[in-house]
Amino acid sequence: MTWQFSLAGLAVGILVGMTGMGGGSLMTPILILLFGFDPKTAVGTDILHGAVFKSFGAVRHRMLGTVHARLALWMLLGSAPMSLVGVQIASGFGDGADSVMGKIVGAALILGGLGFVAKTFLSGKVDDAPFLLVTRDKVIAVTIGALCGFVVGLTSVGSGTFFGLAMLLIYPLTARKIVGTDVFHAAALLWVAGASHLLHGNVDLHAMAWLLVGSIPGVLLGSQMSIKIPDTALRIGFAVVLILSGIKLVGVPQASLIIAISLALGTVALAVYWVRTLMARRAEPVPE
Repeated sequence: MTWQFSLAGLAVGILVGMTGMGGGSLMTPILILLFGFDPKTAVGTDILHGAVFKSFGAVRHRMLGTVHARLALWMLLGSAPMSLVGVQIASGFGDGADSVMGKIVGAALILGGLGFVAKTFLSGKVDDAPFLLVTRDKVIAVTIGALCGFVVGLTSVGSGTFFGLAMLLIYPLTARKIVGTDVFHAAALLWVAGASHLLHGNVDLHAMAWLLVGSIPGVLLGSQMSIKIPDTALRIGFAVVLILSGIKLVGVPQASLIIAISLALGTVALAVYWVRTLMARRAEPVPE
């Protein structure tokens, strides 16, 4: 099984490139639900894959000047050590505890999906005036890093959601600076957690390599592509996928029925959208 990994990486890469959404949160449930990985290996492989994957975006954002480097480093001061604690706990789960680990990952996916919905409807400040950190800001940054870093190390979920949401709610940064700082910090954090997972034997290097074969060109291609689906609608759809994946992993009663109904409603909504778009195009006057 090789090209299937590359295809999954390509799909996630294009999605991230087009919308800036956190593809790492989507990769873990893909590895578990579609490829049958045990949760511990899925988390480790996803994190190390994300470290390589997001480094490309981090370098680009740094070149564009959209990174608040000091804020990213203060968050990393808290997130890096606590991510190692999360990795250690995840690695401590024995083979017979996969269901427990799966439920933990599922709960993180549900919270990540809800956080992504909140993040979608929030925006940063308009002006791009310099933001100088005071002692209070630094303490908050370390605290945010510690809390969210632990979750990332344990579940691989949140590097592109929880930190961005926290910055939106607390710091007076523009949307561009929030995205750039989030990607830059996430890349550094994932290298720390990913290396630890690798040392603990939680990474499938074969799968990771083939995921990168698809995801790296995918993110470069996606960044050059225009998309016809409204960004807000696509982000909500992404959040719904995360929540449904979490419901499946947590083992909610009648999870399959809930997912089937949700997918059916989503399909109907998408069909209605395309029909309305097609009718609106036909109603447009033909230029003479």
